[in-house]
Order: sequence, then C-alpha cells, then structure tokens
Amino acid sequence: MENTERIDFAEAFKKRTKKFVVDNIKFYRTLPKTEEAKIIGRQLLRSSSSVGANYRAACRARSKAEFHSKLSIVVEECDESIFWMEILVEAEIVREQEIAPIYKEGNEILKITSASRKTVSTKNK
Repeated sequence: MENTERIDFAEAFKKRTKKFVVDNIKFYRTLPKTEEAKIIGRQLLRSSSSVGANYRAACRARSKAEFHSKLSIVVEECDESIFWMEILVEAEIVREQEIAPIYKEGNEILKITSASRKTVSTKNK
C-alpha cells in the first residue's frame, strides 16, 4: 500500500471507529432502564469508546512499537465490546436484531485491526 493510500485508509478508518462509538452511545440510550442493563451498557460504552480513541492515538504513534501497542488496545477493547453485546443478547436484555448492526461492525473492526496488528508484528521481526 502506498503512503497516500495508507493515509486515506487511516482517515477513513478513524471516521469508522468514531461512528462505532457514536452508534454505541445511541444504542445505550435505547437500553431498558434496569440496573443490569445500565451496568452492562456502561461497560459497552467504556470499551467501545476506547476503540475509537485508541485507534486515533495509534495514528499519531511516534514509532512502530507504539503503533503496535495502541493497535493492541484497539483489538482488546473491540473484542470486549463484542463480549458485552453478546451478554446483552444472551441475558435477554436486548433482542439480537436490535444489536446486529453494531455487532457486525464491531466484528469487522476487530478483523481489520487484528490483521493490521499481525502485519506490523511480522514487519518488526
């Protein structure tokens, strides 16, 4: 990938991860007002917002090691977001179709960032 393509991808992916955060905030607002929904919902808000913030930080990394470290946080937080979404469904707090779009996006972001992290790891060897 050429440098301009890499920059274009990074900018588009920054917007995508930011939208993931906003979509999770909007989803949180629709959760039932029960205590368990609030607790799990807040966990989802924390992890999903970390996805956007840490990808943005990764784009400003000063070294490959720092980029790898921030990208690793994105992978972990995205995986955690997916976990909380699964809990919301399996605990019957929300129906699967209510969360399906952000669940799908979370999985796509996870696949992309995991592959990117693996590429960076391979290049560092």
